[in-house]
Amino acid sequence: MAEFPEGAPCWVDAMFTDVEGAKSFYGEVLGWTFGESSSEYGNYTQAYSGGKAVAAVVPPMPGADAPSQWCLYFASPDAAATAEKIKSAGGELLMEPMQVGTFGTMLIAKEPSGAVFGVWQPGGHKGFEKQGEPGAYCWAEVFTRDPAAADAFLPKVFPYGEQQMETGDDPETAGMDFKVFSLGGPESPVLGRMKMGDEFPPQVPSYVQVYFAVPDCDEAVAKTQERGGRLHFGPMDSPFGRFAAVTDPQGAAFAVIDLSKTTGDMPKFD
Repeated sequence: MAEFPEGAPCWVDAMFTDVEGAKSFYGEVLGWTFGESSSEYGNYTQAYSGGKAVAAVVPPMPGADAPSQWCLYFASPDAAATAEKIKSAGGELLMEPMQVGTFGTMLIAKEPSGAVFGVWQPGGHKGFEKQGEPGAYCWAEVFTRDPAAADAFLPKVFPYGEQQMETGDDPETAGMDFKVFSLGGPESPVLGRMKMGDEFPPQVPSYVQVYFAVPDCDEAVAKTQERGGRLHFGPMDSPFGRFAAVTDPQGAAFAVIDLSKTTGDMPKFD
């Protein structure tokens, strides 16, 4: 399998106090199956869609009191060098580069506006074995209250080009501040950036919203609610697909999107 280019999202995982509950929830909502937990690496457990590795769940480290949340990892050929870029660009390292056996090297960081993300330098574990299909990761957006800080930081750390969405006279996009970061040209977007508005409670920090593709958005939302999760936004039709923002029963936020149901014209970017 080809390695991911520098700056491309390449993996997601999340910590859950109740790992078995998380496995049951995501098995029902996203159709995942799970491998054996690796006791050598903190009971890290990979999730699979159609036999392909798509994510992982893990219990918190002893003494940790962090909320459950999905962490998106960006590919790097040299995690130590990326760590220096993060610090010089005004970011904060929450976990210094750490080698994970023969699998690769990871770090956890926070960009200046507060969104947490990971960096992965692959060894034996390259990253997603499937993406952009039902049951797998397909997109992510940095939701931030300080877009200028995030916009200045990201291209200093990764080799991104950037395009700002034109709002024009469309009432659907009026007042929206949305930017796309891409690798190798505008035709290869890898990450969105959305300014958080007043609809977000003030206690919600900047964060990275991970999107998982599903065969039916409304059905995924119904399963989420039946299993004790919450709906926060949507379902809504868009040129990219029908999507909704939800949280699982343990509070980890994510979005589901049916990529086959597209409505309306694609927005324009400068």
